[in-house]
Amino acid sequence: MREEPLSYAPFTTSDSFGPFGNLLLKLSRALALGGGLIFMGLVIMSLVSVVGRKLFSFAVPGDVEVLQMCAALALSTFFAYCHLIHGDIKVDFFTHKMAPHKVALLDCLGSLMVGLFGALIAWRTAAGALALKEVGETSAILSWPVWIPQALMVPGFVLLAVAGFYMSIHQLRLAVWRSL
Repeated sequence: MREEPLSYAPFTTSDSFGPFGNLLLKLSRALALGGGLIFMGLVIMSLVSVVGRKLFSFAVPGDVEVLQMCAALALSTFFAYCHLIHGDIKVDFFTHKMAPHKVALLDCLGSLMVGLFGALIAWRTAAGALALKEVGETSAILSWPVWIPQALMVPGFVLLAVAGFYMSIHQLRLAVWRSL
């Protein structure tokens, strides 16, 4: 049984991923960094609003609406990167004594499920955004169209689906390679 050295350091590429996998890793990292910047902006906005409310009788208009819409968008950007660097929560209580190729097969199945879940969520989020656009729903205070932040979540979920399917194939290759 041969072990393949794998690099899952967060800011490097993986030698075992190949060109498409490394491109996927870079793209998902860039999207996650963008989501982190959105969260930083939300924190600053919330601080300004809370401190302004307490000290100067000033609040950012619609701060809760902005927080809700942008936090959902930012959150959707992290999933693909997390999956690609094996940042998912895994319970290996039953698998820690299994052969590496069997664990890789289980990881393959798990990644396939992540890919299917990402595709389902992307599809339903896009359908929901289109429905919201049709009815013209807007936020209560700022009157922002609600469909826009929902539609902006779709690329993160599509990337999660692609990452899940890619990792499923990658783990299957590892399982076959490790069983030799």
